[in-house]
Amino acid sequence: MAGQLLEVHDLHTQFFTRDGVVHAVDGVSFELAAGETLGIVGESGCGKSVTALSLMRLIPQPPGKIVQGSIIFDGADVLKMDDDEVRGIRGNNIAMIFQDPMTSLNPVLTISRQITEALELHLKMDKAEARKRTVELLDLVGIPSAKKRMDDYPHQFSGGMRQRVMIAMALSCNPKLILADEPTTALDVTIQAQILELLKGLAKEFRTAFILITHDLGVVAGMTQRIHVMYAGKIVEKADTGELFANPKMPYTWGLLRSIPRLDERRKSKLLPIEGLPPDLIAPPPGCRFEPRCQYRRDICREKEPALEHIPNAKPDHEARCWGTQQGGWLVDIDWRKEVGDTRIIEEIKQEVAQLPPEPKAGDVPPPPTAL
Repeated sequence: MAGQLLEVHDLHTQFFTRDGVVHAVDGVSFELAAGETLGIVGESGCGKSVTALSLMRLIPQPPGKIVQGSIIFDGADVLKMDDDEVRGIRGNNIAMIFQDPMTSLNPVLTISRQITEALELHLKMDKAEARKRTVELLDLVGIPSAKKRMDDYPHQFSGGMRQRVMIAMALSCNPKLILADEPTTALDVTIQAQILELLKGLAKEFRTAFILITHDLGVVAGMTQRIHVMYAGKIVEKADTGELFANPKMPYTWGLLRSIPRLDERRKSKLLPIEGLPPDLIAPPPGCRFEPRCQYRRDICREKEPALEHIPNAKPDHEARCWGTQQGGWLVDIDWRKEVGDTRIIEEIKQEVAQLPPEPKAGDVPPPPTAL
């Protein structure tokens, strides 16, 4: 598609193990425009991080290998580049914020050295210029007393500050695309909010494209323009962020939404987990990969895999991989909020209310307090 910064088509990344071939990323395709923010969500092990590592060609070989597909970044296919060409864009045009800053930062190098290295290599700065730019970057991401702290080591920073350092490293060469892999996983709630606001502000200020990878739908709600839901190595739903939350069309997405707290629900409402386990990616099922865990499944779901297609009663760019919600399916007109899960909650609440003691009537004298 013309005008796109990133075009991923039919990407297959596999890991060759003693037990068999793991199909970690199995036919993933998507596009990303300059300055756009995209969220990729799903359970652990669904292929989110492997997709991001594939974009930067950081898959360890062996056992991993990108066996099929194309990754067109800024008009060039990353998979056809030699190692020197890839190193030229890695960290320069495409940067990555890794999941765990403590293991991603080198413990024996100072923060300044880890940031200036990329500046000297990609932007050809001398040491004085690189150190000056490092102070500016640390100030930008909210590191207090940046000039004094730039020569500290990673263990001298808190988890939130280390994550800010990782963001500063990612921004150092003004990349066109940043891949943020679970950037708030190891942080407490208040620091999470600060990091997300920081990323949101930087995306708006520098027109940097972001791919935010997370298992938490709450994180992407206010951060992204579009969301792709992944399950078992495949994208199972694509939609604008607002459309996905208002009108999800994949039973797996329904399960993800039911498993997060809602402010508009009763306090006694229970969260509903998705029962069962993801499939074995060495031998994935022949039909829909979510079929063994889906409460709406039918025979066709077990026999044949659905394509990722536009579905009725949704916006034109809303696609889902589900036989039930596609044209002519048995879930086209369903209101997922009122289905089995919510009905079960209502029955549980009714039973709890029935067991409560009767409310006192007007004029009743309350019983004396029980002696301790």
